[in-house]
Parts: sequence; structure tokens; C-alpha cells
Amino acid sequence: MPNSPFHTDLRRIARVTPRTLVGPRSLRLLRLLSGLQTLGRASDVEVLPLGPGASVRVQRPDAVSGQTAALLWIHGGGYVIGTAAQDDALCRRFRRELGITVGSVDYRLAPEHPYPAALEDCYAALLRLAELPGVDSTRIAIGGASAGGGLAAALALLARDRGEVTPVLQLLSYPMLDDRSAALPANRDYRLWTAASNGFGWGAYLGGADPAVAVPARREDLSGVAPAWLGVGSLDLFYDETLEYAKRLLEAGVPCELETVTGAFHGFDLLTPKAVVSQSYFASQCVSLRRAFAPRD
Repeated sequence: MPNSPFHTDLRRIARVTPRTLVGPRSLRLLRLLSGLQTLGRASDVEVLPLGPGASVRVQRPDAVSGQTAALLWIHGGGYVIGTAAQDDALCRRFRRELGITVGSVDYRLAPEHPYPAALEDCYAALLRLAELPGVDSTRIAIGGASAGGGLAAALALLARDRGEVTPVLQLLSYPMLDDRSAALPANRDYRLWTAASNGFGWGAYLGGADPAVAVPARREDLSGVAPAWLGVGSLDLFYDETLEYAKRLLEAGVPCELETVTGAFHGFDLLTPKAVVSQSYFASQCVSLRRAFAPRD
């Protein structure tokens, strides 16, 4: 791939990665495939019900006594596809690397369950995680990738407003933050998620909701939310909105760390977890989480 815009570690996979996946015609098939990919039950996962159509998959650290910090993870899928089980391996990496409890939310999907269903499921999971024996409720981070990152940002705002649990960090990996990016021009270098996919996903999620309330990037007041780590690749549809959200968080007085990866496309780390660029991206997240989980004097 001469003069390729992609990161050296990603050029080979970029050749075979589709530019887009999700749309009204592919939704049913993708949900079926997603379900087939996550059949079976992992022996190290406990599934706790939250309510109709929602649950949280809990992984506990090995050989740890007393209370541990915890991460609530939210899977991606444009608000319309995906399951918590698809990220079992990633959650296992966080658990082993950091020695923490990890809960992953199976939230209700749009368009059948538009806003605020998924967000309320994530909030219920946050409360459930905080109540678990062995979890230090004062050291809980929230995070997610793509739509999961968008839900994590919305959850940080909701947690601030309700004041029941105070996350120590919001970990936003190429987060789906702004419905207005559906109007951006096409870019042949995007992979997996395009403006058209974004329009479909946001339309399904919002239903008739007011974007000024439901869309994190449209919220006027970002002050008082959890400190943030944001990461995104330069060839991601969400690049500009991620940088803008980080800027607004800093302007609101929220501590914020931004990790950008030149030549990386949407979901690169999940497609190529063993690539050096992906491992570096994961390591950056772990550094931020360790810092957030460190006991306060």
C-alpha cells in the first residue's frame, strides 16, 4: 500500500477491513453474527441481572483479599448492535493487568429501546457494581469504546447530576459523542464506521429525544464530571469530536488526558490487539486507570 495513510502496524489489516458495517439493511444479520460470536459461558464470569433485557458480566481478580478498585466497561456497536460478552477478553486484560474487578454492561439496544434505556441500564450497573462485596465504591472508573465511550461520557454526566456514586475516571476510547458528525463528508480512509453509519446509529438511539439532553457533546455544562482519558486515531470519524470534547472538558476544569494515534482507524485496537500500536494504546489506558485508582492522602 504505497503512500498509505495508515499506521505501519495497521496497513495489512486496513486492506481487508470494510469501510462500514452497520446500517438498516445489515442490522439484523450483524446482530445474529454478534450473538453467534459470544455463545457459551466463560468460567470466570458471573452474570448479574439488572432488569428486563439488561445485565452486568462481572469478572473478579485472582487471589486478592479485601476490597479492590473496579471498572465498569460499556461495549460498542453504534447503540444498535453488540453484547457485553464480545469484550470478555478485553475486560480480562484489564482485570489481570490492574488486579481489579471488572463489570461489563449488557444494555438494551436501539431502535427497540431508544434513549434513555441504555443509559439507565449503565447507571443501574454502576450502582450494582458499587454495592458488590469486595469492591471499593470510592474507586470505580467507567469506560467504553465507540458507542460505549459515548455512553460512558453520558454516564459521567448522569452520575454527577444524581450524586450517588462518584467515578474516579471516565475512560473514553474513540467515543461516539456527537450526532452532528453524521453530516461530515465521506473519507475513503475510514474503516468500520462512517458518517452514514453514524446517522443511522444516532437516529435509532435518540428516537424522539432532545439531542441537547441526550448527546454528550451537546451538553453545555461539563463541569464537575469525572477526570477523563480520551483516545482516538487520526483516521477515525470521531477524531475531531473527541479532540473538541477533551478541549471542552479542560475548559470546564476537568482533568483530562488525550491520546491520539496517527494513522489509526476506528476499532483498530480490538481488531489487532497484539500489534505494538494497540498494546501501547492499552498501556496508556492502564496508566491512567492506575493513577485514578491510587489511594488518596
